[in-house]
Amino acid sequence: MKNNFFQVLGLAQRARKLTLGEEFVLQSVRNGQAKLVILATDAGKNTTKKFTDKCSSYQVPLLQAGTRYELGAAVGKGERVVMAVTDVGFCQMLRGLVT
Repeated sequence: MKNNFFQVLGLAQRARKLTLGEEFVLQSVRNGQAKLVILATDAGKNTTKKFTDKCSSYQVPLLQAGTRYELGAAVGKGERVVMAVTDVGFCQMLRGLVT
């Protein structure tokens, strides 16, 4: 199950349906493009609070899954603490793999 989650993340990245980086993800949440925010389980307290509050305020689902290294490896980058999924189909697929 966990492997499938990271494979779908990689597919979403190749389809250009992910936003990476804290500032870009915040911007994506604010302008309504983010359908799901994925936060690393080892994210810092301040980062976790910032994205929990922002997602709650804008009613964007937040999912904590994988370490920063696992998330980065899934999308072919270095460490990634936070990313936003901008496609409804990928959002549903990823949420289905976690529950």
